Amino acid sequence: MKDFFSKLLNGMSIGIVVSLIPNALLGEILKLIIPHAPYLQHVVDATVIIMSMLPVLIGVMVGITFQLTPIQIASVGIAAMVGSGAIQKTAAGAFALNGIGIVINTGITAALAVLFVKWVGTRLKAYSILLVPTLSILIPGMIGLTILPFIKAATGLVGVGVAHVTSMQPVVMGAIIAVIFCLIILSPISTVGVATVIMLSGVSSGAANLGICAAGVGLAIASYKANSLGTALAHVLGSPKIQMRNFFMKPKIAFPMLITAAVLGALAGVFHIQGTPYSAGFGLSGLVGPLNFMHLAEGGWTAKNIAIMLSTFFVLPFILNVGFIYVFSKKLKMIKSEDYQLNFE
Repeated sequence: MKDFFSKLLNGMSIGIVVSLIPNALLGEILKLIIPHAPYLQHVVDATVIIMSMLPVLIGVMVGITFQLTPIQIASVGIAAMVGSGAIQKTAAGAFALNGIGIVINTGITAALAVLFVKWVGTRLKAYSILLVPTLSILIPGMIGLTILPFIKAATGLVGVGVAHVTSMQPVVMGAIIAVIFCLIILSPISTVGVATVIMLSGVSSGAANLGICAAGVGLAIASYKANSLGTALAHVLGSPKIQMRNFFMKPKIAFPMLITAAVLGALAGVFHIQGTPYSAGFGLSGLVGPLNFMHLAEGGWTAKNIAIMLSTFFVLPFILNVGFIYVFSKKLKMIKSEDYQLNFE
């Protein structure tokens, strides 16, 4: 069971980072350039479409980690898409992309599809190419679609919990929300989904971004020795979710980042660092967090605001994480670089 869960999370992590990185790297930056180069809008549109392909990529990557056959891998991919909620039928009868869907339900559907295709195995012989994809839609895909409203509601409860925290005073609220989002970004739950469902805005959104920033920068530093530079940077430029498997296997690896998140979240309350419901789940990816703070900060791009942005989003996350990682690895001997090793081969 542990091996199954490990492979599932590893496949999900790869699918998530592959589909989200293009928009994370280019989205906000290109939005600044598009007014002067309108033709670049097509590039942004393409990255958004790729994001909506997340469920298929999760299914395919999960299938690959389980070393399934090509037909089985494709079947897991289409089943995951069916159960994701990423496509909705409009009142006019057309089908429309609906963001990235419910990531946790995509994972559940992919897991059911893997179990199904492994159970079918070679029973269908020459008819596999005809029946396996169809049956994967009818059984695991439809099960995923049936439980989707309940999983979506459960995910929404997480959002309600976060919303409750926002009623507290800013400094404490900022610290708690930052820690919560630092944890959520390491789980199958979508930070963007949670933030959007509860319309997280203002200081709450800023604190959420700093919590994700703490996770990304900290995991990049902690994992550098065990992985390549590109993989380490993917935690920041892409998503810390690529450490999801390692986090579930050894939750203690996130201790330095959680403490960093608490400090940064408190500073969000002190310096009134803000964001929007649609920027709260990104952190440093595509510079979404810092750019939205600068857009919303009183006075805009003043020297004071730039200093706050650079210190809270870049300097302090680096300094605090380096310090706490040193304490937990060298002094307390609780973590080591191998705990953060990723294998995408």
